[in-house]
Amino acid sequence: MSVRFLHSGDRALVVEFGDRIDHALSDRVLRLRASIRASNIPGVVETVPTFRSLLVLYDPLQIGSASLITSIEALLDQGARQARSARLWRIPACYDVSHAPDLPEVAERTGQSPEEIVRAHSETSFHVYMMGFVPGHPYMGDLPDSLALPRRKDPRMKVPAGSIAISGNLSVIYPIESPGGWHLIGASPVRLFDSAVAQPSLLSPGDKVRFCRISAVEFNEIRAAVETGNYSVPFEAPVHDAGP
Repeated sequence: MSVRFLHSGDRALVVEFGDRIDHALSDRVLRLRASIRASNIPGVVETVPTFRSLLVLYDPLQIGSASLITSIEALLDQGARQARSARLWRIPACYDVSHAPDLPEVAERTGQSPEEIVRAHSETSFHVYMMGFVPGHPYMGDLPDSLALPRRKDPRMKVPAGSIAISGNLSVIYPIESPGGWHLIGASPVRLFDSAVAQPSLLSPGDKVRFCRISAVEFNEIRAAVETGNYSVPFEAPVHDAGP
């Protein structure tokens, strides 16, 4: 599919690669983002990746949209050849019923046992497609088709921070207490967003995530360590990804 350039006001340009949630499209988006960052195009202020496109914010006093499009077009083939480096995070997750109010319903609706749901979720290697909804909120795929469900018909007004949820072929972690309509199947005691540190969001687009199952007791122990600044989420970096 050809790349489309869409104007978003007079200070932003959308580079669109497709019309679906797809790992290959995400790789193209993230490789272009890396190429733009490395090229230091004058006037580019920020790049924001989504599932299928890249939003490029720019200063129109430094560069016009036509010149920006020309510069980006020159990077498209280069971006296709570049390998990206991403972190692999191992995030503790508690699937105990006290942290997973929707797990029994998910099991019933998918025709599986709660243990099978937990095993499938914790054994999935998730790809962080984008951040959105609230700061630090990762949209992660790709959940097995056997767990795919539509959103809840009755969204919650308050979802606790750290809740792990699923909908469709995606999984998320709520970084702060917020409304939500996804199915809650677990929770993590780690902090995903901290405005007091240099990099507030723990996860970034392109990162990989594996959930490490913990007990309710371990959840409380890690939560206490997080609150006192004595816990760091384990990760491996860099993980090189040349794309499909």
